[in-house]
Amino acid sequence: MRMHFGAAAAAFLLIVGMGAAAAEDVVIQPEQDTVIREYVKKQPLASVKLPGVELNVGTALPDTVELHEVPNVKYRYVVIDNRTVLVDPGTRKIVKVYD
Repeated sequence: MRMHFGAAAAAFLLIVGMGAAAAEDVVIQPEQDTVIREYVKKQPLASVKLPGVELNVGTALPDTVELHEVPNVKYRYVVIDNRTVLVDPGTRKIVKVYD
């Protein structure tokens, strides 16, 4: 009986953890994505280098990185290592990396 309870508790924690991770996923609507892509193309930025920082969704950027506004979009952007990165300005975490 004790073994079944432990397995059930572990399964519950795994499911709860997966739900929390999914809640952090950012969904950018296709219309908003088009607006972002077009704006970024018209407003090119110089690429900055950030040695040791991996460009992955969820990575927080240092405060030294200047984030640039996209009108009518809550996210900001910056170009790092020639890749446009969309960032949540509140957490400074990367929400999307454009290639």
